[in-house]
Amino acid sequence: MLDRRRFAALSGASVLAPLLAPRLALAQAASNFPNRYVRLVVPFPPGGGTDAISRVLSATLSNIWGQQMVVENKGGGATSIGTETVAKADPDGYTVLLQSMPLAVNKFLFKTLPYDPVADLAPVSLICDYPNIMAVPVTSPAHTVKEFIEYARANPGKATYASSGHGTSVHLSGELFKSMAGVNLLHVPYKGAGPALIDLIAGQTHVMFDNMPSSIEHIRAGKLRALGVTTNTRSNQLPDVPAISEVVPGYEASAWFGMGAPKGTPADVIAKLNKAMNDSLAEPATKAKLAELGGNTIAGTAAEFGALHAMETEKWAKVVKSSGAKVE
Repeated sequence: MLDRRRFAALSGASVLAPLLAPRLALAQAASNFPNRYVRLVVPFPPGGGTDAISRVLSATLSNIWGQQMVVENKGGGATSIGTETVAKADPDGYTVLLQSMPLAVNKFLFKTLPYDPVADLAPVSLICDYPNIMAVPVTSPAHTVKEFIEYARANPGKATYASSGHGTSVHLSGELFKSMAGVNLLHVPYKGAGPALIDLIAGQTHVMFDNMPSSIEHIRAGKLRALGVTTNTRSNQLPDVPAISEVVPGYEASAWFGMGAPKGTPADVIAKLNKAMNDSLAEPATKAKLAELGGNTIAGTAAEFGALHAMETEKWAKVVKSSGAKVE
């Protein structure tokens, strides 16, 4: 027969066991992370700048871990579909997100979102940043930023600019240009950079402020004409292309990319993901491949990515509000 004290102790343990079990399971899983494939969700369709970065990183991280990192493109909803997938995934580190500016901007464009970028996602690591390129079809009458401004002013509301979707750096670079250059351009959003570039090359749209990784080869191949880069200095990859700020003083925008995980992912798993990313970015081959795409690698802590996200949220909120851009 159990005495009262022993019975109370056993009863308490039985009550706590269901509560402690998930924590113990997470702790055990974290100790040997990763022991199976890791899913990298890219909230864009294949063929764009984010996808190009994901292919470089997945190969390097697979080698570092000895476990496969699988890229899963889940475009649509201005990145909301892919981002929601990660936000609602198990917080075990085996589903992570490759995101960019929409993470900081979508809350100002949409009335509601199926996720909260702060409450539902944890920052893991910054990856890289690079300029966008203001590019036009080779049939365009504009050969310089100044000539394009003149063309747009002569055709108010008729000149169009393509983007890879609402809230992307491509979209907001265009909105910033409209405001600062004093031109009236019609925004034409696509479901990713790939289809947007196809129409731009064909002359169906007039200009695009595209991420360098997805457009630079089209420029090198003579399929597009680069007028300017969005950073306040010229790019080493395209040294003959001026900065837009040389014509529009004060203009500056850049694309950044980082990795996120579901909120509640154990801190030691976040730390392992962060270390693996920083180790990957330190490898000369990774640096070289990202540099070919026009990227500048950024190693750092999860907290530093969180700080950048907060800063970008504040910066671009003003641009979205002043532009009046909304998505129904």
